[in-house]
Amino acid sequence: MTALSFETFPPKSLNASFHLWDTVKTLAPLDPRFVSVTYGAGGTTQELTQESAQTLRKTSGLRVAAHLTCTGQSRADVLRTAARYKKTGITDIVALRGDPAQGGAFEPHPDGFANSVELIEALAQDGAFNIRVGAYPDSHPDAASMAQNIDWLKAKIDAGASEAITQFFFEADTFLRFRDACADAGIAAPITPGILPISNWASAKSFARRCGTPIPAAIATSFDRATRADRADLYALTHCSDLCDTLIEEGAEALHFYTLNRPDLTLKVCRALGLVPATSILNVA
Repeated sequence: MTALSFETFPPKSLNASFHLWDTVKTLAPLDPRFVSVTYGAGGTTQELTQESAQTLRKTSGLRVAAHLTCTGQSRADVLRTAARYKKTGITDIVALRGDPAQGGAFEPHPDGFANSVELIEALAQDGAFNIRVGAYPDSHPDAASMAQNIDWLKAKIDAGASEAITQFFFEADTFLRFRDACADAGIAAPITPGILPISNWASAKSFARRCGTPIPAAIATSFDRATRADRADLYALTHCSDLCDTLIEEGAEALHFYTLNRPDLTLKVCRALGLVPATSILNVA
């Protein structure tokens, strides 16, 4: 069966805490290989991320991966955070450069890691962590070309990462072309497609603009029509299910869902794909 993982973000209020717990409780029966907890831009949710990751590990029984970035922090600060994760039994890390809290160009901390490769190298030297990294099938906004984008991913894998998880995309061919190009460049580590179930089309368009993810005209038109006809939920389920089905047919062994702490559509997609663990009924008279 296709392996699943889910990304959540740390809550900033008591009500948001309930949303996070409900998300994990809803998706836990799908037997994810891990649940990740994000960092905010500029490391703004650092303490919340740590608390959420540690609480989920203690209470959910699931494997938890914590995001770790080097934006706005010294090397010592970042490595202290990593040490705290390790002490509490969290050894899965999603290592990212991170974005500035106020937008604009990335500027390394004067005493910090210059980029994600340096962060990955430091974590790998510790020897305790399973390190995942980000990948960009539409190319990273800071990359001069797709070739440079792929070279940078290879550098992160060579530095000690075991797997890459992609930014979300709208068409399966986008991922498949990227996966093939990575293989041609000698990247042997697994590249897992990142999937965004679109529960709010306006928010998804805004998210795509911020991430530099192109929206195909045909998909934009279809979502706009479905929204006007009050059928956006149905189209979102169909689009996401078809996307994932194609990826699985083309050999994707795992899917990583960006849940945005809204689990319902993710659960419906997984059910539509048959990605629900089989259960047995015992002792039935």
